[in-house]
Amino acid sequence: MIRGLKTVPEKLEAGLARGLAPIYLISGEEPLTAGEAADLVRASARSRGFTEREVFFVERATGGPWDEIFSAAHSLSLFSACRILEVRLPGGKPGAAGEKVLRELAGLAGPELLVIVIAGELDWQAQKSAWVQAIDEAGVWVQAAALPPRQMPDWIRARARREGVKLDDAAVEALALQTEGNLLAAIQEIRKLALGGVAEAGVADVMASVSQSGRYNVGQLGEAMLQQDRARALRILAALRAEGEEPTLILWSITQELRLLWLKLVPGAPVPGIWSRNRAALEAAAPSFRQRGRATFARLTLRAARIDRINKGQSPGNAWDELAALVVDFTTGVNLLEAA
Repeated sequence: MIRGLKTVPEKLEAGLARGLAPIYLISGEEPLTAGEAADLVRASARSRGFTEREVFFVERATGGPWDEIFSAAHSLSLFSACRILEVRLPGGKPGAAGEKVLRELAGLAGPELLVIVIAGELDWQAQKSAWVQAIDEAGVWVQAAALPPRQMPDWIRARARREGVKLDDAAVEALALQTEGNLLAAIQEIRKLALGGVAEAGVADVMASVSQSGRYNVGQLGEAMLQQDRARALRILAALRAEGEEPTLILWSITQELRLLWLKLVPGAPVPGIWSRNRAALEAAAPSFRQRGRATFARLTLRAARIDRINKGQSPGNAWDELAALVVDFTTGVNLLEAA
């Protein structure tokens, strides 16, 4: 097993080809490359038989579910001998309880338990902390630093080529200026061109695409789905994917709207304290969904459950493809099971 190695996202794939470390710390100020590094580690683990995945989010305000994380690390797997335990630590400061658990995880990780810790940017104090040093000694530390401005044009050109889009020099410079070093914004624009069927783009194509840009969020996706605007909903889903949004968060948002919609259609059912920014859209959608019947809700719920299993590594499949299918089912406007 690989241990005690510092690397960068660009060299991670080659390192994974040589072997899988027991624990990975992925940190840095560049969310796109950090996210892609995590994807590479997960994919490598799946190819080596790690079919189960548990994800824990550590919130800055409330601390972390450290007892749950500790218990999960010691529990036996119900689905697979090899499993992934993933800890999201956006603030980079786990606190005393978290530091203790993370140090213990570094010792527990091994052939049957892969640990991935995803943090934000770590300041110099955090980098010298005991938990970071423990992970560094036991596994691999991937440092996703910000891309220097002078490298931005070459990065844009190479990423566009990977997405099947050829940009001329003027287009590359224009996109670099418009996105101002924001890799997530740059890849979003490149993927918009690719999704639009653009194989070769000049500065006019780039500027037209940028001028039409809208920053989307999961609430807007829910609104478009409730309005049964399939084209807009799929466009927002594609944009969220390009921006690096997590499928776990998107699924959670969709199921919240679905649950509220279902409870609105059940006479006398108490509506729990679930927050939604789309109350008006829920009211407007209720009559249409009442006509679609319960079978449609059963289908949507089963599909959502499948995506949840994929997100947790308990089922094979592509979460983004399944989310797109869920959007299509949600926005069809007919009882799909009865129409089949």
